[in-house]
Amino acid sequence: MRIRVAVVGGGSWGTTVAHLASQQVPTVLWARRDELADEINSKHTNERYLPGFHLHPELRATADLADAVERADVLVMGVPSQGFRSALERCAQHVRAWVPVLSLTKGLEQGTRLRMTQVINEVLPGHPAAVLTGPNLAKEILVGDAAAAVIATPDLIVANQLQRIFHQNLFRVYVNPDVVGCEVAGALKNVIAIAAGMADGLGAGDNTKAAVITRGLAELSRLGEAMGGQFATFSGLAGMGDLIATCMSSQSRNRYVGEQLGRGHTIEEVIADMNMVAEGVKTSKVVMELSSEYGVELPICAEVHAVCHEGATAQDAYRGLIRGQAGGVEHHSLAY
Repeated sequence: MRIRVAVVGGGSWGTTVAHLASQQVPTVLWARRDELADEINSKHTNERYLPGFHLHPELRATADLADAVERADVLVMGVPSQGFRSALERCAQHVRAWVPVLSLTKGLEQGTRLRMTQVINEVLPGHPAAVLTGPNLAKEILVGDAAAAVIATPDLIVANQLQRIFHQNLFRVYVNPDVVGCEVAGALKNVIAIAAGMADGLGAGDNTKAAVITRGLAELSRLGEAMGGQFATFSGLAGMGDLIATCMSSQSRNRYVGEQLGRGHTIEEVIADMNMVAEGVKTSKVVMELSSEYGVELPICAEVHAVCHEGATAQDAYRGLIRGQAGGVEHHSLAY
């Protein structure tokens, strides 16, 4: 019997992963809106999130969650962190026992500060939990550019089976048992990307932006290790690779948020104008709670949190680091 995959979430990345899986195995994508499911089935497009791109003709979509999930051999969760638990609880009513659950979400749960695989273990105990992460920009993958990703799970047998589903010539998938490191890196890189975007919006030079990205990697690594991640993970695809792509690409939602903040827009204005979720905004709040809990200093994340949640400006965050501002680098300025 061939493996059947269900992907929950019709956003840009969920749709892209469903497109990839459908080239290997029967795949169904669950979308909240009937119109989107009909569009994918009839036109093989998702114009709201992926305008101008065509999806694999074998990909099927439905707005009926039970129809998508009940026969799945692998459940892929592609919803934002804020709705992850509720969506998974709905899936729990239909998913068969022991089916592996693969998270695509790069964020942390508000309130509980849990990683997404921890949420999976709470909602669906007994189901193998895994995460797919790395420097993966949806539109580049759809256009056929080469990319690499990591599947992290402690169960090597499950990891190898999931790898077979998603690995292709131009989409290379590697296996890493360090789930903690991969998930922490995926969440924190979004916060650092907001900081990098601020540099763009403020007109700071590439030297400044490179310093912020590099010191951001140090922050990501320190917190990740304190939480139990392995140091090598943070210099790999899930860490440095994803961080570079997210901080540098014009397609990055979190970098875009930072850029708009740097141009003087408020966080409310930026979010209201966006079509998709930028995980780094909410994650910055959780990260500061983790910073306190683990006793790890995260100056860059602290500045991003201040801009997103405490009324500070991007100019405040970059004080002493951009032309026209007097003074040296302060202890609590963005780069240190």
